[in-house]
Amino acid sequence: MVAGAVMALSLTAGAQSWPTRPIRLIVPFPPAGVSDIIARQMGQWLSDRLGQPFVVENRGGAGGNLGTEVVVTAPPDGYTLLLDGSVNAVNASLYPNLRFNYLHDISPVGSMFRAPHIMEVHSSFPAKTVPAFIAYAKAHPGEINMASAGVGTISHMAGELFCLLTGIKLIHVPYRGAGPALVDLLAGPVQVMFDNAASSTEHVRAGRLHALAVTTSRRMDVLPDVPSVGEFVRGYEASNVNGIGAPATTPAEIIIKLNTELNTILDDPLTRARFAELGGTTMIGPPADYGRFLAEETEKWAGVVSAAGLRSD
Repeated sequence: MVAGAVMALSLTAGAQSWPTRPIRLIVPFPPAGVSDIIARQMGQWLSDRLGQPFVVENRGGAGGNLGTEVVVTAPPDGYTLLLDGSVNAVNASLYPNLRFNYLHDISPVGSMFRAPHIMEVHSSFPAKTVPAFIAYAKAHPGEINMASAGVGTISHMAGELFCLLTGIKLIHVPYRGAGPALVDLLAGPVQVMFDNAASSTEHVRAGRLHALAVTTSRRMDVLPDVPSVGEFVRGYEASNVNGIGAPATTPAEIIIKLNTELNTILDDPLTRARFAELGGTTMIGPPADYGRFLAEETEKWAGVVSAAGLRSD
């Protein structure tokens, strides 16, 4: 009991002076992806504002769970943070044997980046609209291959949600990343993909791919003529969100201070422009809003995982 009181006093004192040394930002994916780019950019901006380096560490593996576990087991002192988001919401039900409970063991700090995916087909595919695609899929069951960046990625889950809400069946073809999947979509072995906007927008503009719709509830500014899936499929919304989480019981003073700095950066026009280049928008709000969003996403994707019979060990 005395030891607990001493630790609590130590954390409170540390929170008041935080940060006094470098902060680790764990990215649970390999380098070079959009999430990694966001982490490094935000890390630099936060370093400039807080006066301490944010050191990005890539801890890929197990669909993002290895890096998440690093933060779950780290001291709750504000010096180890997680780039978290949509992937964690999916993994909570996709992986039945996790050694942590994401919503319980990670405290939300704040959201940062929200990006739609694009439901796209090769330019030669006969269906050019979402209703036409649904009709074609129902007339040709088991004949349409859907590429994804891997099992449990948002590109996969966006497609599974589409199938669930429309009653169609697509053949899932998982790849080891969005790049190889996009190559085959352009070449022809697969017919549809729900790819991230950053990778696909230029192919759409060049006419190599045809965009049927974007997966967020609103249209994208950079592709204003492309409708959202939700305009045709009631209740559909799928996006890739990145934010920052901290170990549970991290002092509230640290979380509030970091959230305030995040929101200041996200409200800057330069940040909005940079995120637009990466195919997304800023997502600003307090920790509680981010926590509610993650809980809602976890519930939504659990329903999709269950309905589609998905599982990853």
